[in-house]
Amino acid sequence: MTLPSSQDTQDPRLDLLKAWLNRHAAGYSLELDTLAPASSDASFRRYFRLAGKAPEDDGTGTLIAVDAPPPEKCREFVQVAQLLEAANVNVPRVLAVDFDAGFMLVTDLGTDSYLGALTDAQQAHDARRPRTLLRDALDALIRWQLTSREDVLPPFDESFLRREMELMPEWFIGRHLGREVDEKTRGLLDRTFALLIASARAQPQVFMLRDFMPRNLMVTTTANGSNGSSAANGAATPAANPGVLDFQDAVYGPITYDVASLLRDAFLGWDEEFELDCFVYYWERAKKAGLPVDPDFGEFYRQLEWMGLQRHIKVLGLFCRINYRDNKAHYMKDLPRFMGYARKVAERYAPLRPFARLLDELEGRADEVGYTF
Repeated sequence: MTLPSSQDTQDPRLDLLKAWLNRHAAGYSLELDTLAPASSDASFRRYFRLAGKAPEDDGTGTLIAVDAPPPEKCREFVQVAQLLEAANVNVPRVLAVDFDAGFMLVTDLGTDSYLGALTDAQQAHDARRPRTLLRDALDALIRWQLTSREDVLPPFDESFLRREMELMPEWFIGRHLGREVDEKTRGLLDRTFALLIASARAQPQVFMLRDFMPRNLMVTTTANGSNGSSAANGAATPAANPGVLDFQDAVYGPITYDVASLLRDAFLGWDEEFELDCFVYYWERAKKAGLPVDPDFGEFYRQLEWMGLQRHIKVLGLFCRINYRDNKAHYMKDLPRFMGYARKVAERYAPLRPFARLLDELEGRADEVGYTF
């Protein structure tokens, strides 16, 4: 599909992007008349695919033009891409960038997403394919975590964790449900948040992608979206699968966060036996590689579950904010999955059960709820 003319779309940033791409057309064999939407995400970034190729690639192919209007994070994207490539993780190569304008031209990792491949496998009752794909992703995560260094990425500290969770009372309870957060509810939330923050901060801290989930992973057979070329500057060629996208928000944070993100996602659900198999796989491989995971699997699993609950609380508020503030309603259908994740974890651990009762009450599942610890 070819994009309509800019006169029809009334899209001034698209005009600017086309003009910027035109300046790079000769160097990358760009065919601007093939420019078409590739995807968008929960932010204001947009992605377009067009015919073109990196100079060192063989044959013809496609590239991705990124429209990331300031303050979207082009500089951070480039920085984290370099860190990931140094860790032998497959990411798009940045071919050209204009930090001030918020435009990038990067290599194309294709259209075969983990989300699509895993969904197809679930529908076909194929357990082998998901296990292979998710183990590839966990292996890539371990390589990334092994390169962790403090003071390179922003810290996922107490204020960061709390700020994320505060989205829930503001946007889910207040805006979506139209309820006032009374003193009793506020006290329960504060106690729950304090428990989750303490657990997260007590974990070993590593490089953390934050959005390491099937929607941001691609099934790939070549590195960096290349057509047979090796990595630039004589660097080792990254392992092909998976290709990793949307990593500009990476931070330095708890070691279990990205594992929870991968397996407890908005768009896919797994039975507990399959989840545990993946968690054990990561835990054993991480220990063998020298990562500082807790030596007791039971405690590691508790850390992971509590970390996942922090993320689910954030997402309940985030999806509502995206809906009501940014007019992107398609995430709202996934709220029940996250409510289910949150309730299941909170019910499993005595200190968190009052929070589970609050979720019941918010959904009208209980007439009387006790909030005391």
